[in-house]
Amino acid sequence: MLYLLLFGFFILLIFLDLFKKIDLTRPVAAMLYTLIAPHFPLYLLYLASALDRSGKMPLWTMTGVILFHFYSTLRLHITPFRHNRTTSRRIGIEYGGYLLLRLGCIGTVMQVLFYLFFYIGNAGSDMIKIFPYFITLNRYYLTFDIIYTIIFIGLFLVNGALRILCTCYRLGIVKRILICLWMWIPVVNLFLLHALSRAARDEYAIALERHQSETLRVGSDTCATRYPIIMVHGIGFRDLKFFNYWGRMPRLLKQNGATIYYGHQNAWGTIEDNAARIAQTIDLALSETGADKVNIIAHSKGGLDSRYLISRMGYADKVASLTTMSTPHRGSALIDLLNRLPDGCYRLIAGCFDKSFSKVGDEKPDCYHASKQLAPAYCETFNEQTPDSPSVYYQSYTSVMRGMLSDSLLSVPYLFMQLLCHEKNDGLVTVSSAKWGDFKGVFENQKRRGLSHGDMIDLKREDIRGFDILEKYIQIVEDLKKRGF
Repeated sequence: MLYLLLFGFFILLIFLDLFKKIDLTRPVAAMLYTLIAPHFPLYLLYLASALDRSGKMPLWTMTGVILFHFYSTLRLHITPFRHNRTTSRRIGIEYGGYLLLRLGCIGTVMQVLFYLFFYIGNAGSDMIKIFPYFITLNRYYLTFDIIYTIIFIGLFLVNGALRILCTCYRLGIVKRILICLWMWIPVVNLFLLHALSRAARDEYAIALERHQSETLRVGSDTCATRYPIIMVHGIGFRDLKFFNYWGRMPRLLKQNGATIYYGHQNAWGTIEDNAARIAQTIDLALSETGADKVNIIAHSKGGLDSRYLISRMGYADKVASLTTMSTPHRGSALIDLLNRLPDGCYRLIAGCFDKSFSKVGDEKPDCYHASKQLAPAYCETFNEQTPDSPSVYYQSYTSVMRGMLSDSLLSVPYLFMQLLCHEKNDGLVTVSSAKWGDFKGVFENQKRRGLSHGDMIDLKREDIRGFDILEKYIQIVEDLKKRGF
């Protein structure tokens, strides 16, 4: 009868968890499971010996133990936790990886202590009494038990690491490759597992905070500005359908009531050509929305394109505000460095860019002249010839990197900018060059990473610890709305 009751107990636990009356993944239950479950073969050995001795019904108990063991193990591997408060499936998978890594590490420590305690207590003996002292093993059985335990705990670590490697936006391609190469080295892998855990934990915390903010804004139309918003990209990029230059921001702004259009200017177009293309977009937006003006948010060179459009193409009466993000209003010292190249070499490189981008949609690519327009000397003349319109509200923002490792894509340009300007910069533009109109300040987090030129547009779709660029854009557009724009 006792064996039958034990069988019923294990089956009851399975059904209670299936119907969400209990949760087998709660921290205490999961840690207790990783202490006991790795020795599953020992329990089967004990039950088999009990069956031989009594001839009664331990078979029921054996069946219950097997079913519970496989159910609980699959449950932990597939659904490490049930309540994903971010509503993002990707974040849920990633955070599950963090929990599995933590569970695997705790399980490793517990099993090491377990074996040290029982092995040392039985040192020098051919037969070893092992937890909970109801079975005596020879060393062959113990060896098998250790191997099974290593595999059992190791699968939690492997599953957790794979989940994070496949879902974490904070890990770029280079970091993923390095982690996969170095993960098999003892001791080193401990530091890598810690780095993976921290990345997943931080991304989950940011996503949770963002979800809570979005929940508070539901139905508020926070970003429903009076005028539609034109988002104008910088040099070297295009407004592509399947890879948005602005990352996740347009979708979030639209969810909160904003009407979004894109500049659709050329990647390597000159200021004059790009301004003409933006003018077409503005005319389309005004025609479709019935508004009489637009708000422009421009990044990098897009800010110069927009200023030319407003001041020298007569569009001041159609633009309510211009917000520039990391725009080199006074040029970039990197262009002066590139100008030291022989002119023939410069034109050859620029010609390669023109041919490449003409194949992806650039109508009049002119890399040579477009890049030259970012030189400090050219921008000085440009500023004199392109005064601000008194009817347009101008504001600007920028960011700074805290070191070469802040952004792997801009580490070399950042170093050159530091050597040339000795001033804080985002990898391409200094703070003083980015200031224009009502300067609202520098975006920077409190961590060592800092924020790069690409981070200002969510280029890598990366959640940065200590700073939420998506929330900042919500605040920028919300402020435009409050100003009546």
